[in-house]
Amino acid sequence: MIQTIRKAWGIPELRKKILFTLLILVIYRIGSAIPVPYVNVQMLESYLDSMGTTILGLYNVMSGGAFAQATVFALGIQPYINSSIIIQLLTVAIPALERMQREGGEEGKKKIQSITRYSTVAIAFLQALGYYFILQRGMNGVSMLTSEGIWVALVIMVSWVAGSSFLMWLGEQCNEFGVGNGISMILFAGIISRVPTMVSSLYSLTVSGQLFWPWVLVIVVGILALIVLIVFVNDAERRIPVQYAKRQVGRRMYGGQTSNLPMKVNMSGVLPIIFAQSIATIPATIGAFLPAPEEGSFWAGVLSAIDTKSFLYLIIYFLLIIGFSYFYATIQFNPVEISNNLKRNGGFIPGFRPGKPTSDFIAKVLAKITLFGAIYLGIVAILPLLADKFSKTSIGVGGTSVIIVVGVALETVQVLENQMLMRQYKGFLD
Repeated sequence: MIQTIRKAWGIPELRKKILFTLLILVIYRIGSAIPVPYVNVQMLESYLDSMGTTILGLYNVMSGGAFAQATVFALGIQPYINSSIIIQLLTVAIPALERMQREGGEEGKKKIQSITRYSTVAIAFLQALGYYFILQRGMNGVSMLTSEGIWVALVIMVSWVAGSSFLMWLGEQCNEFGVGNGISMILFAGIISRVPTMVSSLYSLTVSGQLFWPWVLVIVVGILALIVLIVFVNDAERRIPVQYAKRQVGRRMYGGQTSNLPMKVNMSGVLPIIFAQSIATIPATIGAFLPAPEEGSFWAGVLSAIDTKSFLYLIIYFLLIIGFSYFYATIQFNPVEISNNLKRNGGFIPGFRPGKPTSDFIAKVLAKITLFGAIYLGIVAILPLLADKFSKTSIGVGGTSVIIVVGVALETVQVLENQMLMRQYKGFLD
């Protein structure tokens, strides 16, 4: 990885792209340190510390801590990610959007992008409104706002919506003029920015005697093993051999080649974990907003059972990850469509007739590798939670964060390698 970046830095064109990407990330971190007015940041940080196991804690991690400080970029890039996912799912459910995506060409893609941008602004407004109501409701009945009124609400919400829209624009600029996927790079920077806080927290817990040095060593080794597992599975794929029949067109003979149909083990990425975590934390989030029940009462037992450190939560979380992995895999990979494309191009899988037998075989293989990928995602997501449970402390590392960081790093290195390879071919042809 370091060798690839060093070689890319020696190429003037790639050096400009790397510097532009770094500039985007610097702007993002500066905006993440500028708080909006009229908010008591100290009280808000204390409040979100107590809500770390709810969905608000997830938003805080994804925003790189900006959510807990009520900065301009407090909403982060989440509204754009949510909008992209919603539009992607709607293209499967709404025929008009599906036709626009498939048959519209470049113009159709631009329309889909415009719809996604407008949806991002709408989602950002709804999230800003909800966040403002949380601040107004306050902690133990005490408002976290230093001033109230329509003007105050307008200034705070417009700042958050504008910040989220600006991050969306920065991500698109990074896609065009930088290196890698801009949205992923912004998420990467936000998560990485929390590493110093995590290290200092582990050190403080160790010095105070709440965490023993051998357990710290186990945590570090576990994180490294987790990274190795993610790197191994990230590029793992099942290759189905495909044979193309020979056919004569005019005086030329086409086909006769042997190819393969690659199917990634983890084709859904980190999305099943995000979906599962968002849904699994809903009961704990609702319980956190309700008055605390008396110790030993029925509702106290219910809240203890749905707590994010309970075994019931871990089981439900694991099953949701598997369910969403299958759901997203069926949306992203259509065996019938793949089978029809192979048949149309004169291709077939050896041992299976074109048509339904081919699609059934592809669906069977898809189900197997999706199960393996789902179990892998479940293990990556559950292991940090188990470490928190048995250590009786929070190490501040989530499976979602590790997958995003490692995945973005590998993706960026691959983009750099591809661009250097293209330059070598260009130089050869010149």
